[in-house]
Amino acid sequence: MMKIGISLCIILSGFSCVTAQSAKIDTEKLLEYYETQRYADAANYLQNIYPGETQDIKALSQIAYCNMMAGKLQEAEKNYQKINTIQPNSLPTLFSLTSINSRRGNVANAKAYLEQIIQLDSLNFSAYKQLAAYADNPESRLNYLKKANTLNAADPDVAYDLSLAYSSLKQYQPAYDVLKTAIAADPENFTLQQALLPVANQLTKYQEVIEIGEKLLKNHADVNVMNDMGQAYFYVKDYQKCITLYKTLEDIGVQNEGTFYYMALSYRELKDYNKAEIYAQKTIDEAVSKHTTVYYAALAGIYEAKNQYNDAVTAYKRGLTFGTSNIIYYRLGLLYDLNLKQPKNAAIYYQMYLKNSPDQEKEKEQIAYAKGRIPALK
Repeated sequence: MMKIGISLCIILSGFSCVTAQSAKIDTEKLLEYYETQRYADAANYLQNIYPGETQDIKALSQIAYCNMMAGKLQEAEKNYQKINTIQPNSLPTLFSLTSINSRRGNVANAKAYLEQIIQLDSLNFSAYKQLAAYADNPESRLNYLKKANTLNAADPDVAYDLSLAYSSLKQYQPAYDVLKTAIAADPENFTLQQALLPVANQLTKYQEVIEIGEKLLKNHADVNVMNDMGQAYFYVKDYQKCITLYKTLEDIGVQNEGTFYYMALSYRELKDYNKAEIYAQKTIDEAVSKHTTVYYAALAGIYEAKNQYNDAVTAYKRGLTFGTSNIIYYRLGLLYDLNLKQPKNAAIYYQMYLKNSPDQEKEKEQIAYAKGRIPALK
C-alpha cells in the first residue's frame, strides 16, 4: 500500500504546474479514481477538462496512462503518439507505445519503436530484451539476447532464453557459462539451476547434475530434473539409482524412449538380462508412433497418384511393419488387382483385410467388394 500511495503522489504531482494555472483539477477526486483503480473514469474526467487539441504534455501523459490502464489501448496510443509528435524521442513514451502495440498484436510497430529506442540509447537493456522476443530468425534472436546479457548478465529471463538459444545450436559451453553467471547472482533461482542440468549433462559434468538435482528434488519432484539426473547416474555407473529414478517416471506414466533405453542399458550392466530385454523392447515400442502406419499409408497413396506403383507397394508394406492396418490391406489388394495385375497377391491382401475384422457398418462397401473379387481372382 505504501508503494501505491507513493506512486499516486508522484502521478498527482505532475499536475502541480497545471493546477497553478487552472483551478479546474479536483485532485481529491482524481486521487480517489486512482486509489480505486477506476482508470476509465479518471481518463474521462481529464478529457472533459482538457480540450482535444491540448498540447499539455503532462495532461496528455496522464490521459494516455489512464486509458492504457483501463484497457482502452486505441485511445492510449493516440495520446502517446500525440506526445511523441510534440516531444519526440522520449524513451518513456516510446516504451509505452511499444507496450500498447505489443498488447494489440502489432509486432511490426512494436519492433519499430524498440529499434528507435536503441538508436537513441544503444545500451538500453530492456529494448534488446524485448527485441529478442520479436526476432525474425534464430540468429537475430541470439544476437539480441547476447547484447542484453552483456548489459545485464544477472537478468534471469535473458540468461534462461540465451542458454536455450545456445543449446539449440549445440553451443553448450556458452550456455553453461551464461547460466552459471546468472546463478551466481541468484543462488536460489531454481529455474536457472534446472535449466543448467541438461547443459551440464552435455558437457559431461555428471556429478554437478546429481548434486544440483538432489537439491532441486527436495524442493519439488520435477519430471525433467529426474530425467536429467537419471542420465547422470547412468554415466557415473550408478545403475541402480538410474533405474530407480526412471522406474518412478514409468510408474506415473511419464516414461519415454530415452528413459526406457537407459533402463535397458542399466539392467544389462547389472547383468539382469531378462529385464534388460524387456526394457529394450519397450524402448522400441515407445519409439514408434501409433500413427506411423497411417503416415506410410499416406505416402503410399501419393506414390499411387503419381503412378509409382512399386514405390507404393514398398511404402504400404513398410507401414505394416509398425502394425496391422485395414486401410493398407485393402489398398494393397486394389493395387495388386487393378494396377499391377497380380491376382494371387491381390487375393491374399483382400483376405487379410477381411480377416482383420473391418467395421461391418463403416466399411460395408469395401467388404462387399473384397468378398466379390476373391473368387474372381482365384
